[in-house]
Order: sequence, then structure tokens, then C-alpha cells
Amino acid sequence: MVDIRIPIGLMFSIIGLIITILGLFTLSDSAMYQKSLGVNVNIIMGAVMLVFGIVMLFLAYRKKK
Repeated sequence: MVDIRIPIGLMFSIIGLIITILGLFTLSDSAMYQKSLGVNVNIIMGAVMLVFGIVMLFLAYRKKK
């Protein structure tokens, strides 16, 4: 049986990593984050997505053992 946590974990991990890296590269661009009250939303949401993806992969790995 296919475990859905593996593709979901991979997708969230890859997209979260890309968004986090984007947030790190645009850290000094204050005009870009003016609409979000100066908060770098890319780093925050990228990190949340990355952690969620890693947790899903961990749960899928733990289930197989």
C-alpha cells in the first residue's frame, strides 16, 4: 500500500526549502515586504512548510520500521 505521507512530505520539504532560500536572498529588500508590515513572510512560511514536510517524512519512515 502506498503511504501518502511520503509525497506530501517531499513536496512540502522542497517547496519550503525554496521559499526559505528566497526569503534569505531578499532579506535586505525592505520595499518587497512593505505590504506585510516589514515582516519577511517568505522565511517564516518557508520554515513552517519545511518543518511540516520533515515531520511527514519522519512519520512515514517511522511507520515503515
